[in-house]
Order: sequence, then structure tokens, then C-alpha cells
Amino acid sequence: MENSALEIALGDEAATQRFGEDVALAVKPGDLIRLEGDLGAGKTTLARALIRSIAGDPDLEVPSPTFTLVQSYDLRIPVHHLDLYRLSDADEVDELGVDELAATGVVLVEWPERAGDRLPGTSVTIRLEHEGDGRRATVSGNPAAMGRLRRSLAIRDFLAAAGWGQGRRRFLLGDASTRAYETVETGDGIRILMNAPKQPDGPPIRDGKPYSQIAHLAESVLPFVAIDEALRAKGFCAPEIFAADVDAGLLLIEHLGSGSYLSPDGQPVRERCEEAARLLAAMHARSWPREIRTSAGADHIVPRYDRGAMAIEVELITDWYVPFATGRPADAAMREEFLDAWNAVFDRLETAETSLVLRDYHSPNLIWREERAGLDRLGIIDFQDAMIGPAAYDVASLAMDARVTIPAELESAILEAYVEASRAAGAFDRTAFEEAYAIMAAQRNSKILGIFVRLDRRDGKPQYLKHLPRIRSYLGRALSHPALAPVARFYSRHGLLEDVAA
Repeated sequence: MENSALEIALGDEAATQRFGEDVALAVKPGDLIRLEGDLGAGKTTLARALIRSIAGDPDLEVPSPTFTLVQSYDLRIPVHHLDLYRLSDADEVDELGVDELAATGVVLVEWPERAGDRLPGTSVTIRLEHEGDGRRATVSGNPAAMGRLRRSLAIRDFLAAAGWGQGRRRFLLGDASTRAYETVETGDGIRILMNAPKQPDGPPIRDGKPYSQIAHLAESVLPFVAIDEALRAKGFCAPEIFAADVDAGLLLIEHLGSGSYLSPDGQPVRERCEEAARLLAAMHARSWPREIRTSAGADHIVPRYDRGAMAIEVELITDWYVPFATGRPADAAMREEFLDAWNAVFDRLETAETSLVLRDYHSPNLIWREERAGLDRLGIIDFQDAMIGPAAYDVASLAMDARVTIPAELESAILEAYVEASRAAGAFDRTAFEEAYAIMAAQRNSKILGIFVRLDRRDGKPQYLKHLPRIRSYLGRALSHPALAPVARFYSRHGLLEDVAA
């Protein structure tokens, strides 16, 4: 059963430390973990490994809280380490404020039995016992927490099958989607673990289809594998895939480096932005198949960035941004007016140049490799949602970066670098490109406004709201093109254009 107890053999100290890493990558704020076992069973060893893993620092000093009772760590996930061995009375637990501690992070409790029934709800109980030269962990808990832990242990098994089971796992990134990334390090180097379990379809919202199908979002890692192999086959720098379990949603891939195309203070570097634009021109000069057979024999059909996908994305404006910006929901008449305006604009894309659209071609997904040359100088990641669509879309992603401000003059330099490289590669219609660019820039930034508000209102991630002024400014630039007149009138008529200009 999914929530039945686990028995885990920990043959030595290193195995206990790896288990601590596995637990660390499964916990989330609100978890309370009971660490049970006799003196010397390894509770503090496990707690230290867990805390150091979350800190990303194997040498972090983690003193035993035997005398202080509580030791707190302000980390990526705050951790509160309790040792109740010297507790004289269970009533003293109330003075520790464990409920408040759990509300702000993860609580690890050694000797929890000394608290009687005073601890709040437990997520996981780990009992450690001596076994030969090592120890054994018996793990039980609520279904949600156990599901997360089983996933983390399955990742360790996947790494072991790939020859990297002894690797040190560290959290790298959890993005706005359900994907998460880790670094895995051994003496042989560093690799990246992509953790992207298959996602169940959401409720049908149109024509019997859920949002993910209409917007052509990847529902497994197969699209990543297919696009990755296609990019590499044409000489582009996408990560090598060393191991894959498509059904489990796990990939072990190459670490392309840590270089950013931003400066140390987080500002875009013109030379690197222009290089990224030229790489797009090289990509758009190639032909791309819609059907890709991977090296493992699986088939992936690259979806088209069709009108249905574009429309469902911009509707995030009426679904989420309009209520946020105006304080009232969009009614049926407003929604109809909005779609009519966009459909009139989408009509103009019928003859636009098409190519492979990576969909998130911007600073978080571009790795600058200073020591390399040519196409190998810029590493590309995060392309599992790629489609065949208007080539200008990725240019808009780059020149109006959602995560870092691109001034208007740098935007112009990026576009010029793209245009010059495209002209050098063959026939190129600049006027048609500039129209498609404006349309896709307005479409993308409208979508992002809705997504970032949704991340705040629905998913409890308010940090995305800090990007809204930048996105509104970008949208204002795009809407100035005559091709966007119907959409610009909509924003103006409903008071949204003023917000855009703010």
C-alpha cells in the first residue's frame, strides 16, 4: 500500500547521510518528522544530513539542541530541530510553540515520545535501530508525505541504476510548473536530475479537452527527449541524456555549465543577447520534422502552435488578470469582445514564417559557455513544450525577457542581430517578421500576466507579482504596432492600457 511502512537498510554512515538527503528532497513546509530510536541509533546523524542537504552545505555546523531544545535554521525551507531528551515534563512542549514552528517550515523532533500527545500532527515517523554494523530505518506517515518520500527514494534507485547512486543530491530548481531539478555530484562530476512525473489531465474546459491538451503542454518527459535529440542532431547545444525512465518521468542529463548570459549583477549583456538572437536565426534556417522517433524507438509528434493554443493562453487575461487589475470578473460580453479582437489579430499570422518554437527562450534557460565557440557557446534547456509555430515567438521571448528587464534600445539591438543573421541565411521579409513579432510579443506577455497572477492567487506564489510591471511595459511596446489595433482598443476601453503604461 502507498502509505504502508517502509523498511530501509542503512549499511553505514554514508548510507544514513544519503537517506537524509533523500528525506530532505521530499519534505515541505508544514511537515513534522519524528525521529525515534535508542541512544546512538543515529537520529542526530540523520537530522544533520537532512539539514545540511537543505542548506546545500555539507560542512554546515549543526549542533545538537539537547540543551537549547530548539535550533532553527533559516534556509530555502526553514528547519526547526528539536531534541526533547532533557524535557522534564510534557507540558513544557506547549512553551516551544511547535505549531508556530511547523507553520513556517519543517520540524525535526528527536525523542518525540517525551512530548506525550502534545505534538501536532505528524507527517513522517522514522525509527532507527542498530542492525549489524549499520542500522535500519522504519518509516511510516500520512499518505501525502509518504508519497513524496517514495518518489525521492525512487529517484535514488533510478540514479543507482545509472551508476550514480552514491551521488550527493542537492535541490537546484523548482519552477512555475510541476517539474523540479536536482544536481547529482560524484567524483566524476555533476549531472542534472529532471523530476517530471506524468501529470493527470485536469477537468475538461473546452470541446471535452483540458487546458494542457489545448495549450499543447508536455505531459511526460518524452517531448523533452525528442526535442533534445532533434536539437543535438542539428548541432545545437542541448544536454546529453545519460539515463531516462520516461514512464517514471525521470531523466539524468548533462550539466551544461553555470554561466549566465546576464552580468554578475543580473543585467542583460548585449553581446550575449545578440548571440542568442543569431542562434535563433540559425535554428529558423533549418527545417524541423513534426514526427520525431527517439533513439529509444518512441515517437513524438511536435504539436502545432495553432489558434486554439494561442487563444486559450491569452484567455488567462480574462480569467485571472482582469479580476486582479479591475477588482471584478470578466463577464460574458467582455470575454466575447476580447476573443473577437484577438481572432482578428491571429488572422494576420496565417502567412507568418513558421519554425520550431522552444516556447521559453529567455534568460533562465540559456547557459553562456564563454570558453566555447559557434553554436556550442549557448546551451539551451527547458524546451519540452516546443511546437511548430510562428518563428517570431522565441525572438519575442528573448527580446522581452519575462525575468529580467530588456530596455527598448537593447530590444532593438536583439531584433537587428536576428534580422541581419536571417538575411544572411537567405530570403527574409522584415516587414512580415516585425508584424509577427509584435503579435507574438503581445500574445506572450498577455499570457504571462495571467500566469503570474494565477501563480499568486491560486498557487500561493506571490513572488511572481514583482514581474508584473515589466510585463505590462513589454505589452505596451507590442500593442503600439498597427497590427495589434483591435487588441489595443480592448485594453484601452476596459482601463487595462493605463495599467500597462504604469
